[in-house]
Amino acid sequence: MTDIPRRAASRTAKLAALPLGFAGRTVLGLGKRVTGIATDVISADIQQRTAEQLFSVLGQLKGGAMKFGQALSVFEAAMPEEMAGPYRQALTKLQEAAPPMPVASVHKALAEQLGADWRERFAEFDDSPAAAASIGQVHRAVWKLPPSRKGAKPKTLPVAVKVQYPGAGEALLADLKQLGRLAGMFKIIQPGMDMKPLLTELRERITEELDYAMEAETQKAFAAAYAGDPEIFVPRVVASAPRVLVTEWVDGTPLSKVISDGTEPERDEAGRLMATLHFSAPARAGLLHADPHPGNFRILPDGRLGVIDFGAVARLPDGHPEPIGRLVRLALAGDARAVADGLRDEGFIKPDDELDAQAVLDFLRPMIEPVAVDEFRFTRSWIRSEATRLSSPRSPAFQLSRKLNLPPSYLLIHRVTLGSIGVLCQLEAKAPYRAILQKWLPGFAPVA
Repeated sequence: MTDIPRRAASRTAKLAALPLGFAGRTVLGLGKRVTGIATDVISADIQQRTAEQLFSVLGQLKGGAMKFGQALSVFEAAMPEEMAGPYRQALTKLQEAAPPMPVASVHKALAEQLGADWRERFAEFDDSPAAAASIGQVHRAVWKLPPSRKGAKPKTLPVAVKVQYPGAGEALLADLKQLGRLAGMFKIIQPGMDMKPLLTELRERITEELDYAMEAETQKAFAAAYAGDPEIFVPRVVASAPRVLVTEWVDGTPLSKVISDGTEPERDEAGRLMATLHFSAPARAGLLHADPHPGNFRILPDGRLGVIDFGAVARLPDGHPEPIGRLVRLALAGDARAVADGLRDEGFIKPDDELDAQAVLDFLRPMIEPVAVDEFRFTRSWIRSEATRLSSPRSPAFQLSRKLNLPPSYLLIHRVTLGSIGVLCQLEAKAPYRAILQKWLPGFAPVA
């Protein structure tokens, strides 16, 4: 039983066991109800045991469970420090590793996707996976390049070969359906976070992420946009099929390693590059890299940011929406009425809701502090304070946030921005973020 569908019963049982374990621990916690800030209403012991079980199970599974764990992991910096420490190692594992696919399954997939003569296209192929993702695993290999001219010495290229797990589509659908029932457990890990929009978004993007040929076209667009760039490197696509993708190999230091062991200057520079990618890609490629967990980035020996995995993207052919930059600029200028009117025009404030404009501005100002100054250092303490401000039922910000709406067209941009900020806080990176926005975010720079 090697393929994912054959393990469906086991997978479902592991996921289904999570709320049962949580229920038992809640009873042991004298039946305290889990609402608002978890640290106010449930013991640290129950929090720790719940999180340990949750991440243990997610780490053992592929498909939607692992993908959801990866998405959740970028918010680790927002957890209270007394909780975050024990989880950090498990979260990093979610970003970088999963159980390998049997060699026979790998070879079968390669024959089906690249042809029975697939071995002839490689000078070398390592059967042991170099990395694992949520719906596939990556093998290191050496690709035979076509000779530049007759009689010329053959050339080769180190490549990454991503092979999709058999039955990955069915597994994703099953996992996401099951995970939708676990919202209460995730609230223990990150109080106040609404997981339903995240799950809905993941479901909507499954079709695109499962099609490696579509991912290849996206990666080609990114590679063309950043060809020769001195700061961002996108590996070229060598070959593709619906379930196999062959791309140029990227050597470098994983961003997770920079987070854990990097010097302050190294972490600062990594943060600057991450922000540059986030804001420049919509303008340069009409696309936003929508999977900002650290496993998808490397710092190359020459200092560039290497970007991999383009399965999840937001398609923004007109770049970042101009209202985002304009409303941030107006908020920094203190124009409360213009900010409220703009939010209403975009659908963030419902037409019939009469909200106090100054209260809305007071709600937003702490969030945009990173671009109110020439340089800003993102920190775990900063994001934790913001998480507390926004998630505590006693906080005015919490009460106001319940009245605001998130238009569907902004959902993915919002989630990716939050994820990117989470990574910057893990890096604790200082950089001139305001200048980056002035260069790349439409509407942010003052009108001349």
